[in-house]
Amino acid sequence: MKRVVEQTKDGSPTLFVPELNEHYHSVKGARTESEHIFVNMGLKASRSSCPNVLEIGFGTGLNALLSLEYAEQQSRKVKYTGIELYPLAWGEISPLNYSNNQLFKEIHNAPWDVETDITTYFSLKKIQADANQLFGVETVAFSSKFDVVYFDAFAPEKQPEMWSEELLRSIYINMETEGILTTYCAKGVIRRMLQDIGFKTERLPGPPGGKREILRAIKI
Repeated sequence: MKRVVEQTKDGSPTLFVPELNEHYHSVKGARTESEHIFVNMGLKASRSSCPNVLEIGFGTGLNALLSLEYAEQQSRKVKYTGIELYPLAWGEISPLNYSNNQLFKEIHNAPWDVETDITTYFSLKKIQADANQLFGVETVAFSSKFDVVYFDAFAPEKQPEMWSEELLRSIYINMETEGILTTYCAKGVIRRMLQDIGFKTERLPGPPGGKREILRAIKI
């Protein structure tokens, strides 16, 4: 899958996939989008003392980096699991210049399918897999349930299989009560699907200069 580096309006770069005609992040601002939707609206809102975070679509690792930085700043332990079918090599990530923090390279060099302590406050397990195959319908796929889910797959019209009711229902089963799922996608069809599964949903303001609304869903 070919990827091309492009600049976004907040100065942070993203990757563009010509095959899908899709960007990894908002062209209005990659870092701004990730920090607002996933860290601010998801991780920071979790009531768990040690949030167990799942990311669907590990991608460039930007969400993981921002979560690590938050964990370090707040001295709050975060357990992070990222699922990605098409991993990016460090050589593809390095030109994006997301951070001069050496820990960002450690995130990408960490072995796959092994839980690794990146810092005292941040542990990481990257799983190379198709989320639809990893999550069995109506089953618990992981030994511990998740407090926060970053749902960061490509858009529904680009990857419809990633927005199926079966996958979202299985993710719901694998979440703690009062667990939080955040996504940039605020489409009515997705919101109604989440509600039918059992989530309480709310539309929230999008990131500055970006999407007007985003979606947050709470397991009740």
